[in-house]
Amino acid sequence: MNCVYCEVGETTNLTIERKEYVPINDVLNELDHFLNQNPTLDFITFSGAGEPTLNSGIGKVITFLKERYPNFKLALLTNSTLLYNENVRNEINRIDVLLPSLDTVSEDIFKKINRPNSQLDINKIIEGLIKYRKKFKGKIWLEIFIVPEINDTEEELSLLRKTIRKINPEKIQLNTLDRPGTESWVKTATKERLEYIVNFLKPLPVEIIAKFNSRQQIKSFNKNIENQILETIRRRPCTDKDLTEMLGIHLNELNKYLNELLNKNLIKGEIKERGTFFKMKK
Repeated sequence: MNCVYCEVGETTNLTIERKEYVPINDVLNELDHFLNQNPTLDFITFSGAGEPTLNSGIGKVITFLKERYPNFKLALLTNSTLLYNENVRNEINRIDVLLPSLDTVSEDIFKKINRPNSQLDINKIIEGLIKYRKKFKGKIWLEIFIVPEINDTEEELSLLRKTIRKINPEKIQLNTLDRPGTESWVKTATKERLEYIVNFLKPLPVEIIAKFNSRQQIKSFNKNIENQILETIRRRPCTDKDLTEMLGIHLNELNKYLNELLNKNLIKGEIKERGTFFKMKK
């Protein structure tokens, strides 16, 4: 998918082909090296700058972790697009928490917000979620990304509520724009609007996750990286790709620091032809 709100930029390869985009043996070796140190973790989370279930080796990684490191819980962030595939559902069935996305149940809105591969349709995705729920023993925390004036109408919310009841997740989590998305027209939903949606969807178990606690409270937060980002963009504006290359950290890791700096109003993002450039606020 090429979602209009994506914080890591435009998707250039709209594929549903499964293969080892990242070599699984390399992943297993890195996990082994890290987990042998017995770190304190809430979860080991499957995520990345792309859809994790597209990697054909995800089942092998899950089996490796469950058998070699059973004390760690597993979570999977997914856009839900491949859950119609029975093989995919079986490969990921041993995780502890599934965090799937479902921004809409209407095909026209699906195409407008998520801009999917042409072979995907929203009814197929919903059917996959419902089938997965029937056999899955873990928890499902369903995320809905609210794009104001697009998927927050009463008509759309009513359809969502009806579909969510069939999926039966333990949680429904509302999110909205936190930093510049792929398209400049995407707005951030207000806190009041999100609270209205919570009340609209009741008695479903809905919570707002759009505003997080300060990242600095997280054990893994590295103040030095934050300072390096500030020193770098103080000299000249940079894209997130520029910063990952200069600082030598993964895009997902970089994003938590950018989000914190944006929340503290120290930096701002401006969408240019080459991407979103981050600069100091005057």
